[in-house]
Amino acid sequence: MSKNASIEPTPQDLGFFSRIAHPGYFLQWSKYWLTPLTIITVVLLAFGTYLAFFNSPADYQQGDTVRIMYVHVPNAWLSQFCYAVMVVASVGSLVWRHPLADVSAKAAAPLGATFTAVALATGALWGAPTWGTFWEWDGRMTSTLVMLFIYLGIIALWRTFEDQARAGRIIAVITLVGAINIPIIKFSVEWWNTLHQPASVFRPDGPTMPMSILLPLFVMFFGFSFLFLLLHFISMRAEILRRRVRALERRNAQRLREQQS
Repeated sequence: MSKNASIEPTPQDLGFFSRIAHPGYFLQWSKYWLTPLTIITVVLLAFGTYLAFFNSPADYQQGDTVRIMYVHVPNAWLSQFCYAVMVVASVGSLVWRHPLADVSAKAAAPLGATFTAVALATGALWGAPTWGTFWEWDGRMTSTLVMLFIYLGIIALWRTFEDQARAGRIIAVITLVGAINIPIIKFSVEWWNTLHQPASVFRPDGPTMPMSILLPLFVMFFGFSFLFLLLHFISMRAEILRRRVRALERRNAQRLREQQS
């Protein structure tokens, strides 16, 4: 093998599914999704915002402050979904050592931290007039705060390691351990006495909300979900390009040392 030969298989050398997830091929096909995802995201969020402010009634107890729900609930859900994406990516990194798995996990961490922070902030703003306090150390709020700390710790670890491949394996294990917090957040309202009410949408006997509230909630839910997908693609593309630049810098530095020696 020559010195300039690549040890990484080209997309043409791989099967269909492996080719889709190959970093080089991912850069090729994902760019065509950015514009459609941007349009869908903007349309859904704009339509959802219109419904939330002009086509949704105020609550008979909470008044107009209930409209915070249309931002709080999607962000709270995405705070957990982002971590689930990281868990799946961590399994792919540890089991199959796929080069795109740790890229996906690293790209999802800042997004998950942002969605979690927004969920906590909007929850505090919603809770002040409703519960009479910005913060209460109940099960769901505390476990969500713990999730934010886990996200921030994972982000800090990614920046600590120079070798991103080695960092990916270590952080994958930490991510899997931290996944125990997901069911705690989910079932905290059932396990402990909290200020949060039980599920009011996905219930065996059907939602307890009228359609005038459910419709804008679902539109905002899909709008924020597409926002995550769009930002995740952009972050993954940036991370792949960043690693390629670092690889080129290392190769050039090595060649310079060889020429000087």
